Amino acid sequence: MKTLLLIDDEPRMLDLLSLYLEPTFHCIAMTSIRNALVYLEENHIDLVLLDIMMPEMDGWQACQEIRKFSDIPVIMLTAKGEQADIIKGLNIGADDYILKPFDEEELLARINAVLRRTKVEEKVIFFEGLRLNKESFELYFQQEAIPLTPKEFAMLALFLDYQNKVFSREHLINTVWGYNVSIEDRTIDSHVRNLREKLRKSGFPADEYLQTVWGIGYKWHKSADRKPLEARNNNL
Repeated sequence: MKTLLLIDDEPRMLDLLSLYLEPTFHCIAMTSIRNALVYLEENHIDLVLLDIMMPEMDGWQACQEIRKFSDIPVIMLTAKGEQADIIKGLNIGADDYILKPFDEEELLARINAVLRRTKVEEKVIFFEGLRLNKESFELYFQQEAIPLTPKEFAMLALFLDYQNKVFSREHLINTVWGYNVSIEDRTIDSHVRNLREKLRKSGFPADEYLQTVWGIGYKWHKSADRKPLEARNNNL
């Protein structure tokens, strides 16, 4: 599911946008542009819906700030419908411009159209401070490099690509090692144990995300599962 960042200083508008969009997208709503800019630099978002009339800085300034570090799609949402305003927004890097009040179906159609135009294979995955680069085969947590073996890297990339999906040990063997390879289940357990340990040493709470599904295999939980300490210590 694609993740949208909704930025508007009016909570009622954010509630309305979330109501329209959450059946199709995962929505994160923020009333502060400055907080949103910090969030964007540290987390993966697929598209930004940005209001223009904001107290800290206007949407045009915010779009320019976003373009300094990201090419994420940005759709401007505003009641300002003058042609000069629309042209200004598009010229500074916005991907589309939607006027308030808006039609729900048109809003969804425009978001999907922008996502189709900007669709590229994700080479870098961000997750709660983790940054995994598939091209350079590098993993960082809060600017600290985490050395992984090729198999550990491939396994983590698979988990992050398919969060909440349960992978059997057989599936992990076939995907990471390849078919017709003689690998025992305990080899998977060993790699998961090593991966957890490396993530823990960096300060990342691995046990809350990389979870054992007893009798089946493993999954990467999309949101932290705050287990009791004794339960975490029993993980492989």
